Amino acid sequence: MLEEIRISSLGVIESSTLELGPGLTVITGETGAGKTMIVTALGLLLGGRADTGAVRTGAKTARVEGVVRVDGLAAFGAAVEEVGGEVEDDRVVLARNVSAEGRSRAFVGGASVPVTALAQVAEPLVAVHGQSDQHRLLQARAQREALDSFGGAPLAGLLATYADLHRRLEATEAELAEVVATARERAQEADLLRFGLGEIEAVSPEPGEDATLAADETRLGFADTLRTAAESAREALSSEDGHPDALTTAYAARSALDGVREHDPEAGELADRLAELTYLLSDLAADVASYATRIETDPARLAAVSERRAALTALTRKYGDTVDEVLAWAERSATRLLSLDNTDERIEELRAASEVLHRERAEAAAALSAARAEAAGRLGEEVTAELALLAMPHARFTVDVRPADRFTSTGADEIELMLAANTGSDPRPLNKGASGGELSRVMLAIEVALAGTSPVPTFVFDEVDAGVGGAAAVEVGRRLAQLARTAQVLVVTHLPQVAAYADRHVVVEKASDGSITSSGLTVLDDSERERELSRMLAGMAESDTGLAHARELLEVAQEARRA
Repeated sequence: MLEEIRISSLGVIESSTLELGPGLTVITGETGAGKTMIVTALGLLLGGRADTGAVRTGAKTARVEGVVRVDGLAAFGAAVEEVGGEVEDDRVVLARNVSAEGRSRAFVGGASVPVTALAQVAEPLVAVHGQSDQHRLLQARAQREALDSFGGAPLAGLLATYADLHRRLEATEAELAEVVATARERAQEADLLRFGLGEIEAVSPEPGEDATLAADETRLGFADTLRTAAESAREALSSEDGHPDALTTAYAARSALDGVREHDPEAGELADRLAELTYLLSDLAADVASYATRIETDPARLAAVSERRAALTALTRKYGDTVDEVLAWAERSATRLLSLDNTDERIEELRAASEVLHRERAEAAAALSAARAEAAGRLGEEVTAELALLAMPHARFTVDVRPADRFTSTGADEIELMLAANTGSDPRPLNKGASGGELSRVMLAIEVALAGTSPVPTFVFDEVDAGVGGAAAVEVGRRLAQLARTAQVLVVTHLPQVAAYADRHVVVEKASDGSITSSGLTVLDDSERERELSRMLAGMAESDTGLAHARELLEVAQEARRA
């Protein structure tokens, strides 16, 4: 529940605080005083689009804050913590800043968040119903959405099932059309893949073979040079012709130091290290000799390696930079070829799947239509009952659910809200069957009926009573007061008959110093309420007749609220 709204530098409101509570709060004021700024502020607080033109002239930034009590709103509290905000003393502060340059910032529980996050967190809190909703509910899409919302979770489940089947069917038919249309291209692609795989299979490359053959070719091509270098190295390490070599020199150095070992331990350590070196040189000389004997000149082998490398190079020019990439291409192509070779089978599979989905979608559409028809009956009865309470006792409201000429993503129904305003008249579409005043009452009745299915704790009605007067206005106030028994209701109104039913009456007052106009919010006490109602009734706050009428309205409203 909203406990408080603070507004600064928004439109004509320089700085005001609106304290709220349970029940019905009405907001009144002279035309142009800034009543709609309250709804604008709520829109910003709910993450709505920011209008820089709403920033007060001369101000740098407009700011709106809302204090929300989270009792009974566990999901809301969890959403606040999820975006990094904090719940303190069971309360959360939502805030929105809008600069005159167009920048917008949002805050949830002290944490700066994107505006989209503010909208997601605040969405479950408030349902706003305004005059624009009257025009919205005249649209076919909005009428369907209203009925589906009234149908609740069971209807939503059927709609989700149908939508999933419809999406799958469209995807299946799109794939079927693509496969059939591209059958020739798929056959050509299959031939190309089959040719490429044949080339690769004929060569049968092994992973890493190109690198191995490159090394072999280099070694075979320089066999004489390698053998000469190895023999020279072996001779330098251990000469067979008695020439000085590394091994003989190391032995001599070791012997020299061994001869003086007893005179200095360090000399002995050096001699031991030379002993290790002689062993290493001896092993190394043997290994070099073995390497030299293994090197052979083999022109036939060199030619075979070169020929094999040429075959691999022909593959890497077409299918990959390396043999490993060629093998990867072959693996992918083999998989693709299987799908291409199964084109006929795939067409049959898709056709069979399409038939099944057509049947299942039709069944789901029938179940959805039946649920909508049942919900339409209930909605018609509830709105008709509401209209009776709004001084339209002979009106009959119905929801027409009829088959559409095609399936859409939302079903196979055409849904239209209908009204028979008088006894004996035939139901007609809302935009044709109701006058201006009747339409306002019908829309209010619809909103009240839909509000009963909504889990939001706060409802805001922005002059939905426009075009209503007299006894009908009294009934509007009575109905809003009844709704406020189970929810928090805010109403911006110009009707004293509605304002008389308020638990809390807030007036928007305008003041001007000749150059700047400002508006503020004031919660009225009993005597102030009488004067405000008198002003709304007679245009004069101190009129004796107006005050008497205002007192009478308040007495009637209090008796009705106690009933």
